[in-house]
Amino acid sequence: MRYLSTRGDTTPRKFCDILLEGLAPDGGLYLPERYPQVDIATLAKWRNLPYHELAFEVLSLYIDDIPASDLKAICAKTYTAEVFGTDEIVPLRELEDGVYLEALSNGPTLAFKDMAMQLLGNLFEYELARRGEELNILGATSGDTGSAAEYAMRGKHGVRVFMTSPEGRMSPFQQAQMFSLQDANIHNLAIAGVFDDCQDIVKAVSNDLDFKRKYKIGTVNSINWARLLAQVVYYFAGYFQATASNDKPVSFTVPSGNFGNVCAGHVARMMGLPIHTLVVATNENDVLDEFFRTGVYRVRSAADTHETSSPSMDISKASNFERFVFDLVGRDGAKLRGLFEVELGKSGRFDLSNDPAFKQAAERFGFRSSRSTHADRLTTIRDTDKRFATLIDTHTADGLKAAREHLAPGVPMVVLETALPIKFAETIVEALGHEPDRPKRFIGIEDLPKRVTSLPADAGAVKAFIAAHCD
Repeated sequence: MRYLSTRGDTTPRKFCDILLEGLAPDGGLYLPERYPQVDIATLAKWRNLPYHELAFEVLSLYIDDIPASDLKAICAKTYTAEVFGTDEIVPLRELEDGVYLEALSNGPTLAFKDMAMQLLGNLFEYELARRGEELNILGATSGDTGSAAEYAMRGKHGVRVFMTSPEGRMSPFQQAQMFSLQDANIHNLAIAGVFDDCQDIVKAVSNDLDFKRKYKIGTVNSINWARLLAQVVYYFAGYFQATASNDKPVSFTVPSGNFGNVCAGHVARMMGLPIHTLVVATNENDVLDEFFRTGVYRVRSAADTHETSSPSMDISKASNFERFVFDLVGRDGAKLRGLFEVELGKSGRFDLSNDPAFKQAAERFGFRSSRSTHADRLTTIRDTDKRFATLIDTHTADGLKAAREHLAPGVPMVVLETALPIKFAETIVEALGHEPDRPKRFIGIEDLPKRVTSLPADAGAVKAFIAAHCD
């Protein structure tokens, strides 16, 4: 399998080349040259596999430069009941008639990002050891990517992490998870701005090819194809649990900020998984909902990015969206570059409303969308607790509201759970009047010493920090 850039660079690259690289040299995102196809017979063979074996089967379709025995061992090491709490790894349960919750938040940091980040940490360590190299990971987080990355990379040989986050914009629990880590290879950088400023810094540093090569900069954000690929696996796992046969369609609703999680669903659908609809659930930062309703993709400024009670989705530049648009416009790299480099760079928006391709978002690719408010989240949390004795976090509440708006008769709807409620305790208290349960290992985490550096929203400042801690 070879990989190409969404912006037209077709230089052949293998999986391990792009694993350590992040953005393509032309500023695009990597995608496979084709999506491997999975037929009914293959689905039947995969249906009853343990999660780590299913992961190997999916990943091996895209990774042919790691020996199969090594890849199997990496998957077996990653997806264990000890790390993820259950043998199923991502257990599914029916909440109400036709609506299911797929639990993705039983890993080390209580968020779905662990599902991919634990694998990524093991892949990095394997490949760096094989090459005898080191890697400096630069990331941006709006809440959960940072802690998932840091817990996956802490103590890993040959890896340093430099994680940017918007200063004061994460929940206290999320901040404590990251900033309380004292590992020498973990560096937290609180940026004076919003998540999009952090993401822009990561892209700016990655686009400085001389700096990137000198300091061996890699990424763990969902712009890294390996992370998105790992997320494809739990769509297959959810499908198998929601159905009894391989000819039945299933829909998924995905709380979405940066479009990485739902983009993995798009990849699974393109592979042949019988997905009827992919519902993109947004909060008040509704740039994605606006696109799927109107065909207009309009990024917001920092001043127009709302601070909400589902903060991991407080994003107005959905970096993974470029991967989907590449498929939407027929994998035309020149057209894609015109949209994201020229139009978006010039006016902060592009408009596909009159382009025949836009209709394909729903008709061919199965996308729908929805938007939630803080009041909606409170209502959904209260209703779910009262009727089903189930406590959900704020992002999952956004997803559940959207799911109910897009139900189709006879088609199971799987809502991807985002995080455990303790990560957003303030809103749970507002909704229900009491604190959510907290795993014992996180009791008192907010009171632990913090290790974090505040920096301006400036790529130069971040590059100087990296250089000072690598030389």
